[in-house]
Amino acid sequence: MNFEILAPAGNGECAYASLNAGADAIYLGLNEFSARQAAENFNVESLKEICAYFHLLGAKVYVCLNTLVKDDETDSFFSCAVRAWNAGADALLIQDIFLGKILKERYPEIVLHLSTQGGCCNEYGAQLAKDCGFSRVVLARETPIEEIKKISAIIETEAFVQGALCSCFSGQCYFSSFAGNNSGNRGRCKQPCRKRYSIDRRGFEEPAYALSLSDLSLGKKLDELTSAGVISLKIEGRMRRSEYAAAAVKYYKALREGRDASKEFVNLKRAFNRGDYTEGLGFGQKKNFLSRNVQGHIGEDVGEVSITKRGYLCKCAFVPEKGDGFKILRNGKEVGGAAVSSVEDGGFYLTSSARLSAGDRVCVTTSKAASEAALAGKRLRPVKIALSLIAGEKPRARAEGFIFEGDEILDEAKNAPLTKEEIISCFEKTDTLPFAPEISVQTRGAFLPKSKLNAFRRAFYEALKNFLAPCREPLEVRALPKVELKKGTNEKRAYILSDGMIPKDADIVIYKPCEYAHIPTQGNNEKYLYLPPFFTSRDEELIASALKEFDGIYCEGYYGILLAKKYGKKLFAGTGFNLTNRYAVSEVQKIADYFALSKEISAREANALSVENAFTLSGGAIKVMDLVYCPFSQTCQNCDKRERFTLTDEEGREFPLRRYALSGACRFEVYNCALLSKNRCANALFDNTLSGVELGTTKGHLERSMQ
Repeated sequence: MNFEILAPAGNGECAYASLNAGADAIYLGLNEFSARQAAENFNVESLKEICAYFHLLGAKVYVCLNTLVKDDETDSFFSCAVRAWNAGADALLIQDIFLGKILKERYPEIVLHLSTQGGCCNEYGAQLAKDCGFSRVVLARETPIEEIKKISAIIETEAFVQGALCSCFSGQCYFSSFAGNNSGNRGRCKQPCRKRYSIDRRGFEEPAYALSLSDLSLGKKLDELTSAGVISLKIEGRMRRSEYAAAAVKYYKALREGRDASKEFVNLKRAFNRGDYTEGLGFGQKKNFLSRNVQGHIGEDVGEVSITKRGYLCKCAFVPEKGDGFKILRNGKEVGGAAVSSVEDGGFYLTSSARLSAGDRVCVTTSKAASEAALAGKRLRPVKIALSLIAGEKPRARAEGFIFEGDEILDEAKNAPLTKEEIISCFEKTDTLPFAPEISVQTRGAFLPKSKLNAFRRAFYEALKNFLAPCREPLEVRALPKVELKKGTNEKRAYILSDGMIPKDADIVIYKPCEYAHIPTQGNNEKYLYLPPFFTSRDEELIASALKEFDGIYCEGYYGILLAKKYGKKLFAGTGFNLTNRYAVSEVQKIADYFALSKEISAREANALSVENAFTLSGGAIKVMDLVYCPFSQTCQNCDKRERFTLTDEEGREFPLRRYALSGACRFEVYNCALLSKNRCANALFDNTLSGVELGTTKGHLERSMQ
């Protein structure tokens, strides 16, 4: 197997730990426009240092600029992108495909990767990304293997193989934004999906982590991924510790080299493991896909509790060290933490503030030995150095095809000339540079003070670094051409409906069926078929014949642009396009008949972007999550298959949970706990999907200003 191991770097410590563990590349965020604002991140100067160091060792650095960009931030965004490239970034990850297109047109040298936030899950999205100048797509985590093959035939693909899974389809989550005024699309997600909820279905009434997913681990699926054409395997975790990043890299490196990776996998589980791992949706929803009982780190199960006269005993092969930490699980649920009190032959005794029971599972969550193993070793670049220090000549050093010469002719030694041993000892010191020198010396009768020898060494290594990892020619940061949006009138009203009740003032009707196998249409209005952000070839087969009954498609993903073109249909670009700035609006105007502005911008911001054929979500239901999985773990035999359920949080807020079926298993949508008050303005888009539902509470954020 041959693939790139791509590791996360939330800070410098994680960056170097991943590199030393064997990563081929890292991805990191700057202080601006990063989808992980809570990470330490980097400024341009620290990025420059990281890039120079990594390039010396043949590793790459990808920079994430993958948040939504508001209209008044576009100049700053383009400036940041150019400065990141000038600092040495090997590629920029971007969510807004239209901003990426404009950036590539102005700076063809810059390499662009479409972030997973761009939602690429089919060949239409892949082709669009390529047409817009992207050289790689980071696949949506839900993408099935058969779609990956098609996408990889069009463009380079990067796939997540390890780490946390987002509950919602990437780029389409507004839960944190509406439930807590912290936009995930702006890098400020507060993870409401990791909280406890009850659902009004038998067996799911008790509060649980109903939307929390287990961590992904695809070590056993690498052959399938690489055979499908994936070239880069991505480890999630810019918010994780350095030992986690290093352990994950070492695990996948062992697999790539065909070695037994069992020890590395144990160290990885002890570093972080939520829900005992899943193979995710790309290979089918498994029983352990949801982590309903435990939200956080459960580590590695090493044994069970026995009750003795001396206390709580865990008999197992694991030998703990001082400082190791444990979590106790009972029937899969967390009981509490524990620590070692004493070590016995074949086991150890635990202390815990919780009352433990016989049979409770003991899990290692902090292991000093595992952390040390993960962080052990330093990656160096072997260099063969030939030194010549001869009296009457200038000192010279040769390495890697590079020749460096000192400024002054060496004096003849009056007493003790330089020895080979002295010179080698000096040049074995590489300061902070990652060189492993193999030194040969030619010297004869030369004298050089120690201070000058050290100065010559430092100058040589600095020059060698610049030769092996040269700075690229900087691009000029140029002001963007101003885009003046053509203002126009739009008096139409559009409605998203899941039933046949068409409002009298509807000009455009967007049909959003519960069962896509049966799509009803009626009336003389302009008709569009609603297509969700996740869309596969099987979905296309299901709806292809029905499209003849519609004027066009209303699509929540970029893929809709080429899909509509293929079938000769009009395109209504939905709120899922996340249009937040005039550059994106100006591009979508060229290809869409209608489009909706992002539901995360304020009324003032929306007004500045309102042009002919633009719509604003003005009333009705507010979808906050697209779930491409069953929150009931596919317990189909006991499911009443209602269209609507209710998700209730611990504060009593009720979020409608809508089920629908396209192809394959059921999918679900989560809606905000309050309807959007209807604004009877022009260019209004009303989502009446939940028109038949009476909500139990009116708590929620109705006026949006994307944070």
